[in-house]
Amino acid sequence: MKIYISADIEGVAGIAHWNECDKSKEDYKKFAEQMTLEVKAACEGAIQAGANEIWVKDAHASARNIDHSMLPKNTKLIRGWSRHPYGMMQEIDSSFDASLLIGYHSYASSAGNLLAHTMSGQFQSIKINGMLLSEFLISTYTSNLERVPVVFLSGDESICKVGREFSNNITTVATFKGIGESAIGEHPTVIIEKIQENVILALKNDITKCNVIMPNSFKVEIEYKKPSTAYRNSFYPGMKQVSDTKIVFETNAYFEVLRMFVFTLNS
Repeated sequence: MKIYISADIEGVAGIAHWNECDKSKEDYKKFAEQMTLEVKAACEGAIQAGANEIWVKDAHASARNIDHSMLPKNTKLIRGWSRHPYGMMQEIDSSFDASLLIGYHSYASSAGNLLAHTMSGQFQSIKINGMLLSEFLISTYTSNLERVPVVFLSGDESICKVGREFSNNITTVATFKGIGESAIGEHPTVIIEKIQENVILALKNDITKCNVIMPNSFKVEIEYKKPSTAYRNSFYPGMKQVSDTKIVFETNAYFEVLRMFVFTLNS
């Protein structure tokens, strides 16, 4: 069994401040280690469930956070950004049996995590077909574009709820509950144990039940914080500006959504 893991940091156990996910800050090292340990737990759970090949995408900021030496030997780690439209799911293809998402976080404008955002902090909100867009949803659609089901999600309680509402059969582990500017959670070691145990369960279940039916068309609404950013990105081919801060893009192909994101979400 071949498994793909995409890992972020703003949803790992106990994280509660932007300094804790910023490589230049003193607090960062502890949470980069926690990110690594949670990915390690997911890898070990996958191996116990029968995985013989695991690919891991380090998908936070510089994408140079995970200590590969702490992971099992049968893992390949993708560091840095190729700038391929698959982004946080770089190198996913139909050869994988299932995907796992570790350390994911709530979408922009959500109260479920002090660090809530979608791709960057320049947006007020992003919607796709009327749903508030999270990095969980972007990654899930990307994985399913290659016919690979996302079977496991860990992150803040709010994004786990979103995951279960979107995919009834996904297995989740909530790492903490965000309230205001605080995070309430169990001991990090308990979370690590839960991730390993629940990855095993997720992969031993009928993973085909986590397949997602892709929409036939996509309408993406992006609300920026700055009017100037909306104006600049309104010139992307096929984009329409509908207000001072809002642009809209419509297409029948999800890959075109991802291509658009490369130029409008990361700039």
